[in-house]
Amino acid sequence: MKIQTLRGEIYLLLATLLAGVGWIASKEIISEVPGEVFITARFLLASLILLPFCYRRILALTLKQVVSVCAVGVILAASVQVWVHAISISSTLAEGAFIMSLAMIIAPLVSWLLFQIPPNRAFWISLPIAITGMTLLTLTNGWHVEPNQWYFLLASALLSLHFVFNKKVVSTITPLASICLQLFMVGIGGAVSLTSMSPEAFELNRHILFWFAISTVVATALRYLMQTVGQFSVKIETASLIMILEPIWTLVLSISLLGEQVEIQKLMGGGIIFLSLFVYIKLSKSLITPEAGKAQINTS
Repeated sequence: MKIQTLRGEIYLLLATLLAGVGWIASKEIISEVPGEVFITARFLLASLILLPFCYRRILALTLKQVVSVCAVGVILAASVQVWVHAISISSTLAEGAFIMSLAMIIAPLVSWLLFQIPPNRAFWISLPIAITGMTLLTLTNGWHVEPNQWYFLLASALLSLHFVFNKKVVSTITPLASICLQLFMVGIGGAVSLTSMSPEAFELNRHILFWFAISTVVATALRYLMQTVGQFSVKIETASLIMILEPIWTLVLSISLLGEQVEIQKLMGGGIIFLSLFVYIKLSKSLITPEAGKAQINTS
């Protein structure tokens, strides 16, 4: 059992690293390829790669289950659309990754607003810490929130909404089948966006094809497969702690591969957001009750 748990933790750690690689790959691609084209091709292909691992389970789903998971996928598609736009207009990825990680903090608030499930004490303790970190990210030269930061925050809010509804869906559907269908819906969402616009012409080259392969196969299909397998054998609290490493990997990779310069104040802001997530997860684990357990949101 210990070996299985350790293997699961390693899978989750690798999944966070692959997610960080996905940020770099996405930035490299959308600098030359329209975002809607990238979303459509990436997520449709990724869902097809995962399909052989779960097609029997998908065929066993009822129509109601398929409609439910696809509806959740539409929310994820909206978050991805906003996220890709934010990346396309952002000069730094690290702060975007930290802002996106706030979805874990926003999710209990969304659940409270939609389903009247009050957040636990851990949320109220970690919330002001997260706000402090967000303030340091945005207050560089006076009060000025850049457009990309607003879009990252909106994408984070949509992702938190996805977390809330996804928790209800995966209680009756196996995670891999759910992920495959949701990735497919993200791709369909990109295709729908393409029909309402005329994307600029672009040329495929080895650079784009390399990063597209990394983004689709490694950072999407393989990443979600590892994450699903890892979560199967690791406790939710441990999995959540490991998964918040994603913005750290993004920070390291964006500095080392893209040569991004991150101001000290923004580094401090990102660090404080990371601290808020750590505090929230650790306190949630210690404060959990049977009643709260039923309402707890799995944000991994």
